[in-house]
Amino acid sequence: MENHSDRFTALVLAGRRGASDEFADALTAADAAPHHALLDVCGVPMLLRVIRVLRDCPEIGRIVVCIDEPSALDAVPELARWLVDGSLECRTARDSPSRSVSDLLTDVTPGERALVVTADHALLTPEMVAHITGADAEGADMLVAVVTSDVIRARYPETKRTWLKFRDVWISGANLFAFLTPEARRAAEFWVNAERFRKQPWKLVGAFGTGALLAFLFRRLDLDAAFARVSLTIGARVRAVRMPWAEAAIDVDRPADLVLVNRILAQREGPATRR
Repeated sequence: MENHSDRFTALVLAGRRGASDEFADALTAADAAPHHALLDVCGVPMLLRVIRVLRDCPEIGRIVVCIDEPSALDAVPELARWLVDGSLECRTARDSPSRSVSDLLTDVTPGERALVVTADHALLTPEMVAHITGADAEGADMLVAVVTSDVIRARYPETKRTWLKFRDVWISGANLFAFLTPEARRAAEFWVNAERFRKQPWKLVGAFGTGALLAFLFRRLDLDAAFARVSLTIGARVRAVRMPWAEAAIDVDRPADLVLVNRILAQREGPATRR
């Protein structure tokens, strides 16, 4: 794509989501962590895991953390060191992820691409980052990572997800978003208004109009058609990128998620690799 820098700026969302953080608060209190983003996950603070992965990705240049309590980062020596040497930047979060993203995108140079990821994406890997940043983006302003139900249920049938159900497939979000052009910022602006329906898919779809709501309820739209309608509504071309890893859809929202994530990481890493 023309006028794009070679590497993405990574925006890591570590702020609160409001009332929906009751599970996060309980987990944080039980762990005695200074912040939910620093919850211990298999021996390593959750946010630190995400930052380590991003630092290892050749696709990523600048890394910015958006958190409601910037001083909490001082509790992790690696994060504090990177803040001092300038390889990590920090911004104070707004009152919602969407507002934080919208603000942060104004700080991205026009033509520069941005990858947004959440701090609770403890299972993030360089392969996942490469998959979305390297996806075919011809004609797209924004890419949204999703995982289909068959991929998730084949690996982790016990996990509970919030599904968006379409004619051809059910999907769960993967907390990875690539903003490729200045027009993609319109998606962030629309997200500000739609975010309150994050856990209520029928209301989220209804934000796109009565016709879209009816089509969703009766499953008349397939995934590509749904994203085409989304694109028309927000004025930016948005495309779904299917992730082949079930782990891409598993974040740490609930106590059961933490148990599952710890189990996956223990199997993936083994005791000798934890640090």
